[in-house]
Amino acid sequence: MKMKFTADIIIGTEVHVQLNTNTKLFCSCATKGEDIPNSRCCEICLGMPGSKPLVNQKAIEYALKLALALHCKINPDVIFSRKVYFYPDLAKNYQITQFEVPLGENGCIILDSGRKVKIERIHLEEDPASLIHPAGMEKSQYTLIDYNRSGIPLCEIVTAPEMHSPEEAREFMNKLKIILQYLKIFDENVCVIKADANISIKESGYIRSEIKNITGFKEIEDALLYEIQRQKKAIKDNEKLIQDTRGWNPDNKTTIRLRTKETEADYGYIIDPDLVKIDITEKFVKDIQKEMPELPEQKIHKFIHTHKINEQDAKILAAEYILAELFEQIAVEVSPQLAAKWLRRELIRVVNYNKMNFSQLKIDVKHLIELFSMIEKKEITETVGQDIMNQLIIKQFSPKEYVEKNNLKTVQDIAQLESLCKEIISKNAQVAQDYKNGKQEALHFLIGQVMRQMKGKADAKALKEMFEKMIKDE
Repeated sequence: MKMKFTADIIIGTEVHVQLNTNTKLFCSCATKGEDIPNSRCCEICLGMPGSKPLVNQKAIEYALKLALALHCKINPDVIFSRKVYFYPDLAKNYQITQFEVPLGENGCIILDSGRKVKIERIHLEEDPASLIHPAGMEKSQYTLIDYNRSGIPLCEIVTAPEMHSPEEAREFMNKLKIILQYLKIFDENVCVIKADANISIKESGYIRSEIKNITGFKEIEDALLYEIQRQKKAIKDNEKLIQDTRGWNPDNKTTIRLRTKETEADYGYIIDPDLVKIDITEKFVKDIQKEMPELPEQKIHKFIHTHKINEQDAKILAAEYILAELFEQIAVEVSPQLAAKWLRRELIRVVNYNKMNFSQLKIDVKHLIELFSMIEKKEITETVGQDIMNQLIIKQFSPKEYVEKNNLKTVQDIAQLESLCKEIISKNAQVAQDYKNGKQEALHFLIGQVMRQMKGKADAKALKEMFEKMIKDE
């Protein structure tokens, strides 16, 4: 039955997630390691006559975890089919996948707006080989094939066409990635996420184009934005749109037609005779459920109600698995509010500045506890704390020892600070008068002068109070 749409833009996605297993889906070839082309393949992943595939149990466990995390109904049988097609990226001319009965179905991901994006199905399948176009997809006169990827386990997540903007599609992908991190079934340093995005617009009567193999969440948004404009321009120019499959060129930010869109009948699905049905028992599901970690929404609830931090901080911390783990370890040693502030603002700042992702972070939690504890006890100023954070991201060291060695403890000598404040006022009489006349930024300048002379070791709040009193009493 054809779905009835009313929105201006209709988007659905088919997301392919590489599962972080050591071996391929149906053979013992390594999924990572030697990168010489065609060095990690065998008679099974090449589909040679007489070879017999054997299912990787870890891949089923990982896919089941994801299905449970996305609130899917779990089907009791795992049945594999052959999807027949004649492209060179699968040497045996068919892909082993699940068609008739997926592992999970009828799940959802909830966007920040409250919109539920339905997960129609989650299933396992093998990855095709890598096709390499030396001069680019449009200009190459030949194609190279690397079968190292052929047979790597993928989990495909198929959404209903329920997203209405490229921004929603990008948010969906981000939320999915966060769940994958929490489940520890995906390593962004070695695994790949690709998406096929289906998009249509109201003006065309919802004639759908599918954009294949988009990598990068920003690329997904860019590809959909381009395709919306392309389809709208085609309608404006009285061009007849047809259902097709397109490729995304990230270099010039355009899509190109690869072929007219196949139907399911074109693939000639048949049950794979080499793979027996696998039972997903209630005990197996319960055992997997026992291994399930707290997921982002559960973390947010705990952070707000147990650790008493605000909702915005809780959402930002929970949006990165490593950040959430750091927060929970630190919050038992120092104020949760201080830990949230410094992780959310300062740690994220230095990670972004150094162009890292959190999976590359080598920082020791005990060093962060030392740093935050000194800040909480006002043993060092926030300025000194920021400088130490800048360095902790690059190398491991004890903040406490560093402060002692470099004499960076907060100056507590009130007489010394008052003397310095008076000196700064006398040298900057006009600035002091400007503050008296209502210019708040003038006070920041005066505080900055003292901080510079004290090498960041003075308490900015105490300085502010001193300057306010001195200038008012003049």
